[in-house]
Amino acid sequence: MKRIVSISVGSSARDHTTRHTFLGQECEISRRGTNGDFQKAIELYKELDGKVDAFGAGGVEFFLQVEDKRYYFRDVKRIRDSIKISKVGDGNGVKGLLEKRAFDYLEKYLNEKEGRSLKGLPALKTTVVERYSMGKAMVDAGLDVTFGDFMFALGLPIAMRSLSAARVVASVLLPVVTQVPFSWLYPLGSEQDKPPQNKWRKYYQRSQVIAGDFLQIRQYMPDDLTGKIIVTNTTTEKNVEELRKRNLHILVTVTPRLEGRSFGTNVMEATLLALMDKPQSEVTQADFVDLINRIPLEPNIEVLN
Repeated sequence: MKRIVSISVGSSARDHTTRHTFLGQECEISRRGTNGDFQKAIELYKELDGKVDAFGAGGVEFFLQVEDKRYYFRDVKRIRDSIKISKVGDGNGVKGLLEKRAFDYLEKYLNEKEGRSLKGLPALKTTVVERYSMGKAMVDAGLDVTFGDFMFALGLPIAMRSLSAARVVASVLLPVVTQVPFSWLYPLGSEQDKPPQNKWRKYYQRSQVIAGDFLQIRQYMPDDLTGKIIVTNTTTEKNVEELRKRNLHILVTVTPRLEGRSFGTNVMEATLLALMDKPQSEVTQADFVDLINRIPLEPNIEVLN
């Protein structure tokens, strides 16, 4: 049995363990949160290094990629440096593939089940410099996208309307932003469990599709999501029920739901790495594509209302 452990600096309230068989290989997948404690996460990585087939780096990313440029987080380097033996995925290896797949599947679903298309629908992407591949997939799908980086990351009422603007912002801000403590940029620990704040209402209201990191979406989501579609990553059963009560129409997660829980792209990347019989240094994008297609690793589309 392959053992995959995602160690997250996020809330332990989102912990979960499941077993699933991929291509005849049984995998135990678990998530362990450290409630914002970076040092505890590092200690866990060191303790389990070599005892698990692969780690998922949860709640963090080693770098942000905007087009072909990478911006590495200084704070997160401590985590990467603590792992000497086991393979490790932070999601960057597969999220672009899985996000494009999610919008392709959603377009097909809307065409076949509802007689409509994503093309031209108003959409909100919480932060595009943090998840540029998802923003590009949205633009490629024909969505009319508003990018909310200034609102969701900096609290400023400024909306961006193009990927070119996002690339300029990334080139100016990310060399600085990636050098500050990670906790300044992203809610960690108990901060993830706070009730949503009713903010940026008009951007939620005008959008038919809302996409991005679920904790960012949830942070400011309104009580009424009638008729809307959310495309996101990790959601728990509790999250799904929360969205159902807000009358959300469709929830799409870029990874499949396993025993009621969709795991993050870091977990899916770690699982794929564990299934590959080769050193991580030799793994290519083609290897990921091959496994994703053979499993197949498909997004989850769930009609809630």
